[in-house]
Amino acid sequence: MNAPANLSLESQKASMHRLLSLQKAAHLSQGAPSAQRRIEWLDRCIGLLVDHKDEIADALNQDFGARSRDATGLTDIAGSIGPLKHAKENLAKWMRPQKRKTTPAILGLFGAKAQVLYQPKGVVGVISPWNFPVNLTFAPLAGILAAGNRAMIKPSEFTPATSELMKAMFAKAFSEDEIAVVTGGPEVGQAFTMLPFDHMIFTGATSVARHVMRAAAENLVPVTLELGGKSPVILSRGADMATAAARIMNGKTLNAGQICLAPDYVLAPAENLEGFVAEAKAAVARNFPTIKDNPDYTAVVAQRHYDRIKGHVEDARAKGATIIEINPAGEDLTQQEHRKIAPTLILNPTDDMTVMQDEIFGPVLPVKTYQKVEEAVDYINSHDRPLGLYWFGTDEAERDMVLSRTTSGGVTVNDVIFHVAQEDLPFGGVGPAGMGSYHGHDGFLEFSHKKAVFQQLKKDIAPMLALRPPYGEAIRKYLAGQIRR
Repeated sequence: MNAPANLSLESQKASMHRLLSLQKAAHLSQGAPSAQRRIEWLDRCIGLLVDHKDEIADALNQDFGARSRDATGLTDIAGSIGPLKHAKENLAKWMRPQKRKTTPAILGLFGAKAQVLYQPKGVVGVISPWNFPVNLTFAPLAGILAAGNRAMIKPSEFTPATSELMKAMFAKAFSEDEIAVVTGGPEVGQAFTMLPFDHMIFTGATSVARHVMRAAAENLVPVTLELGGKSPVILSRGADMATAAARIMNGKTLNAGQICLAPDYVLAPAENLEGFVAEAKAAVARNFPTIKDNPDYTAVVAQRHYDRIKGHVEDARAKGATIIEINPAGEDLTQQEHRKIAPTLILNPTDDMTVMQDEIFGPVLPVKTYQKVEEAVDYINSHDRPLGLYWFGTDEAERDMVLSRTTSGGVTVNDVIFHVAQEDLPFGGVGPAGMGSYHGHDGFLEFSHKKAVFQQLKKDIAPMLALRPPYGEAIRKYLAGQIRR
């Protein structure tokens, strides 16, 4: 029974090695692509998204069971076209060699030159996740293609309809030696991570990233890891509670909280807890007067994720937390076709609860309280550095204190998630939340080899500078001038 499956896996491994060899050979034979060719590649990607927007929404709805078509348009389609257009508009400027100063400076005065050339790395492996499978494939491609690379893509097996659609889409617009998509389960994914790419970007869970990085290390493949973690929200005493609650709950319910940057827990002044709860309920009721059959409210992607999230809630309930399910129409969500979970607040959670130990990745929001904002900062700093951090308030001194005393991948002030939408800001994690960054110019740099080039003078002035043997008094005077405070 196992022989056909094993043969299939071995066949897929051979196919992946063939594709990688094909792309590397094309890169070496054709050299760095011109700006015009890179723009053409980006245009093809934009065209795929525009021409297949309805099919993408259908596939994601099929994979999730219930996924808002408008949210898909916003996040996976428009959210992918934006980075591609930004790269298209700027890549010619990014490609220009960068002048640097010579050392010693006198060499530059005589005509020597120092510069950095930006070369494509070659072939980049892209491992994209299930939560935004289209965006987290195409957004990295903006930087990868702008830098002149080719790409092999392994999308998630948890969104099979979308993965197969993307495979067909790319096959229509790109040859195999430009962009190729490999589909399959975890064994295929593991084999993919072991390929000797010139760079690899993985977006997904921290636990899986450890295996990806270990496999990449075998071939010394540089990696960009975009992970997640427990992104905190600090509510300052000066925050507009209604606005803050509306923005936090919007971030927590978008894609049913299945976002690496979703607010994972809130730290609120003790006296503002009831006010936040009231405003959170009101915000959800405005956005989702019903949940069960509401096409705007997305389901949890799979039963095991549904069970995990519900398990967090029951664990917190059993350990004494107050559970508030925000279900405006009072619907019976145990009787439903899909896996929808109502937005749920967990008040006064403790660290022994699983909901405070793991990234939630669902529409559940723990809310802790503090007396002094320094307590909130200390709590954040006692845990792994998060991918995102959110602060709401008006006190600029407090804002600056929070920014300076905490370390996170990025920050949005007076909102959540929005820093990821800024094309000219780097996006990336730190520590367990990831390494490396991309988006905009930073993506171009991440996927480029920065080659240092020094052009020496035609006239040989080394003897004049006494830099060659036989050494004498001249070099000793030179060294005396250099070796000093």
